[in-house]
Amino acid sequence: MVASLFLAWGVAGSLNDVLVRQFQKALALNRTQSSLIQFAFYVGYFCAALPAGLVIRRFGYKRAILAGLSLYAVGAMLFYPAAELERFSIFLAALYVIAIGLAFLETAANPYVSILGAPQTAASRLNLAQSFWCVGATLGPLIGGRFIFSGIEHSPAELAAMSAANLAAYRSSEAHMVQAPYLVVAGLVILLAVAIGRTPFPVLAVERTGADVTGRRPIFAVLRHRQLRYAVLAQFAYTGAQIAILSFFIDFTKAVMPHMPERTTAFFLSSSLALMFLGRLVGVVVQRKMHPARLLFFFCCGAMMLCAAAILTHGVSAIASLWGTAFFMSVIFPTVFSLGVTNLGDETGLGASYLIMSVIGAALIPPLTGLVSDWQTGIQKAMTLPLVCLAVCAGYALAAPRLIAADGAQASRTAR
Repeated sequence: MVASLFLAWGVAGSLNDVLVRQFQKALALNRTQSSLIQFAFYVGYFCAALPAGLVIRRFGYKRAILAGLSLYAVGAMLFYPAAELERFSIFLAALYVIAIGLAFLETAANPYVSILGAPQTAASRLNLAQSFWCVGATLGPLIGGRFIFSGIEHSPAELAAMSAANLAAYRSSEAHMVQAPYLVVAGLVILLAVAIGRTPFPVLAVERTGADVTGRRPIFAVLRHRQLRYAVLAQFAYTGAQIAILSFFIDFTKAVMPHMPERTTAFFLSSSLALMFLGRLVGVVVQRKMHPARLLFFFCCGAMMLCAAAILTHGVSAIASLWGTAFFMSVIFPTVFSLGVTNLGDETGLGASYLIMSVIGAALIPPLTGLVSDWQTGIQKAMTLPLVCLAVCAGYALAAPRLIAADGAQASRTAR
C-alpha cells in the first residue's frame, strides 16, 4: 500500500513536465514563465515538509499519509476552475496544493519504508519502493501525450497570422485539455485514500516512543547529524538537476529536432522514465553487494558524462544522451535519502522532513535553467547547470561513509 503512494506522486510530478510545454501553447508563456510550474510545485514541498514531520511526530505515519492524499485530490480538482478561467495564477495555486499533499506523502512514506525492516537493507528497500515512482512517472507523459497534448501545433508565423478570435479560441481549447485528466487523477487518489484508510498499518517502535523522546528537542536539533546536513545539500542539487532535465526534455528535443511531433517527444520522455525504473531495479540488486555510497558515486559519474555529451553533441546523439541520463539518475534520490537518515532512530521522521524540504532545489534550478536558455544561449548549453548539480551529488557520495562513521562514533561517545 505504501509503494502505491510512490506511483501516485510519480504521476503528478511527471505530468508537470507535460504542463511546461502545454501552458506555453495555451497561455502564451516563454520558458522562464512556464518553469514557474515547477517553482510553485516545489515551493509547496518546501513549505509543507516540516509541518508534515510534526504531524508524523504527533499523529503517526498513517494519518499524515491520509492528509496528504486529501490535499492531493483537492489540488487536482482545482484544475477544472483554473481551466475555465484560463488563469495561470490559479493553475499555480492548484499545483501548490497538490505539492503540499505530496510533501506529506513523501515525508511519511520514504522514512516509513526505510525503517520498516533491517537497517542494512534500507537503501535497497527504498530503491525498490521508489521503482513504483518510476512506474507513475512513466505513465505521466503517456497520459499527457495522449489526453493533454491535442496534436495541433502551430508555428510562430501561423499564430501571428491568426485573427484575435481564432487565436483566443485555440488557446482556450488547449487550456481546457487538462480538465478531464486531472479530474480522473483526483478520483483515483480518493479511492487510494479510502483503501489506505481501511488498511491496518503496523505501529512502529519510533511511533510509540518518538513523540515522548523527540517532543522535548528543538526541531533543528536533528541537523546536528552531519550526514543529514550534507544529504540535504545533495538532495537540493539532485532534485534541481532531475527536474530541470525532465522539464525541458521536450523543449530540448524540439530545439535539436524541430520537426519532431510533440506527442513523439512525450513518448521519448516517458521511455526515459521507464529507463529510470530499470536503473532502480539494478540499484536494488547491486546495493545488496556494494556499499550504497559507492554505487551512488558511479551512477552520478554516468549521469554527468551523458549530460556533458548532450551539451556537446548534436541531433540524435544529443537527444539520446539526455535521454540516457535517466538511468544513472535513478538511484540518486533514494540512496541519498537512506544515507541521510542512517542511524537517526526516533528522529527519522523529522530528518526526513528536511530531506523533503531540500527538493526546493527543483523550484529554483529549473527557472534558472530556463533563464539561462532565454539569454540567447539556448536550451542545450543551459544543461550545464544540471551538470554542476550532479557533480555536487558525486561529492556527497564520496563523503557519506566518512560522515556516517564520524556521526556514529560521536553518538557512541555521547552514550558512554
